[in-house]
Amino acid sequence: MSDGAFSLADATETFGIILGTERYDACLTFYRDTLGLPVWYEKPRLVCLRFGTGNLMIETGGLARDQRKQNSENPTMLRFNVSDVSKVADQLRARGVDVAVTSFDWGVVGTFHDPDGNACELKDAGDAYFQM
Repeated sequence: MSDGAFSLADATETFGIILGTERYDACLTFYRDTLGLPVWYEKPRLVCLRFGTGNLMIETGGLARDQRKQNSENPTMLRFNVSDVSKVADQLRARGVDVAVTSFDWGVVGTFHDPDGNACELKDAGDAYFQM
């Protein structure tokens, strides 16, 4: 913001994602216990979990599906940039998460979904595109 122009990127101290869920208890268990995101704070029917340098807030008010939601229902995907996609996918599988690892010419991803059907993805944090 040196030229006086406003930049939300410069003004933001941290980021947060709010995830509305229908199956609140199952999603809380999934993100907190299965994925291991630590609790930052809790309120009735709302929990805020640490998510990298930001937070993932889980609250009620969403829509659940028994399988991964179509992009038309939820075009957002939670991305976890990790050091080793295959290793983390194996660790999640050991916890009962169905992770599909796919290799592309641009990298490797591991896709899975939460109990509401929200899409999640592992991505190699060492990808050259992440280098600044």
